[in-house]
Amino acid sequence: MTDAPELPTKILRLADLTNRHASTFDLAPTPEQRTAIANHLGIPAVKKLVFAGEITPLGRGDWQLTAKLGATVVQPCVATLASVTTRMDEVIRRVYARDFAYPDGAEAEMPDDDAVEPLPQTLDLGAVMIEALSLALPAFPRAEGAELGQVLVAAKGVAPMTDDDAKPFAGLGALRDQLAKDEDDSGENNA
Repeated sequence: MTDAPELPTKILRLADLTNRHASTFDLAPTPEQRTAIANHLGIPAVKKLVFAGEITPLGRGDWQLTAKLGATVVQPCVATLASVTTRMDEVIRRVYARDFAYPDGAEAEMPDDDAVEPLPQTLDLGAVMIEALSLALPAFPRAEGAELGQVLVAAKGVAPMTDDDAKPFAGLGALRDQLAKDEDDSGENNA
């Protein structure tokens, strides 16, 4: 019995990085790790995956990660379940701020920059790569020529509800038009 492949990790301790210049990185998961990523994301395959960039110091304790994510993935089509291969090239940016705090309360205003996160002691570049890939995946992949048709389902003996049935004012418009027509017809007969 073999162990399942592990997700790729590359841990950086930010306190160990020089704060005078950028530190570069380049992750290219093995085929086994790409299989583990595909399983983790619930998709059939990750054919190619590269995550390369740099971590740059900002001020006296903040850091900015800038990277390019290149990937080729296979997902099932939402209409036919046929395999759909998608190529993605994304620019990823994260800022790790020393004084960042999540807003408290039931209602919180969104920050101006949604790439800002709290400064961690260690940063797992593999986890950042997988998160960026999951956010970049097409939400509704569709095979070429695939159409989403109308599906009508109802219990036996019950008429299925259509989109037109869900528009109650459409019937009122037809009734208004019929009443106007009847009024015109009765006016012509009395003249």
